[in-house]
Amino acid sequence: MVSELIEKVLTDRELEWDTTAPGAYVVTLPGTHKLKTACNLIVGEHALRIEAFVMRQPDERREDLWAWLLRRNARMYGVAFSIDAEGDVYLTGRVSLKALDEDELDRLLGAVLTYADESFDTMLEIGFGTSIRREWEWRVKRGESTANLQAFQHLAPAQPLAEPLDDRHQFPANG
Repeated sequence: MVSELIEKVLTDRELEWDTTAPGAYVVTLPGTHKLKTACNLIVGEHALRIEAFVMRQPDERREDLWAWLLRRNARMYGVAFSIDAEGDVYLTGRVSLKALDEDELDRLLGAVLTYADESFDTMLEIGFGTSIRREWEWRVKRGESTANLQAFQHLAPAQPLAEPLDDRHQFPANG
């Protein structure tokens, strides 16, 4: 009964999904900031478990990120940010099978998509700010595209690092 409900909602919403085991589904939720969020729906004896990977463990400022996630959890519906043993960040939740209907499953999937997508850039900035700054500098210095870094434009170097070419900077004739 619950499996039929889940499959109907996923199909009606035209979401990409697959079964991974009896009563277990993986749904791909399309986003804007986080382009794809894989959300696992696992039917248990009494509850539906929801698990979605959001990002790998941060390189820096772990405690700042965790504090931000805990504050964010206070305003969330149905799921909450959590971390695994390695420090990777997930959205997790449980809902009673008795409370699960099409509208509730739709709300939960919407919550996962919204929280993963809206929080993603801030989470990256907190946990990977130094790497993002280095990437900006590297790309600017080499004239590479920064199109996919636009969400972090405020972390870009204040002035271009590459020196303009003049007569002293000649490329070899053979390339």
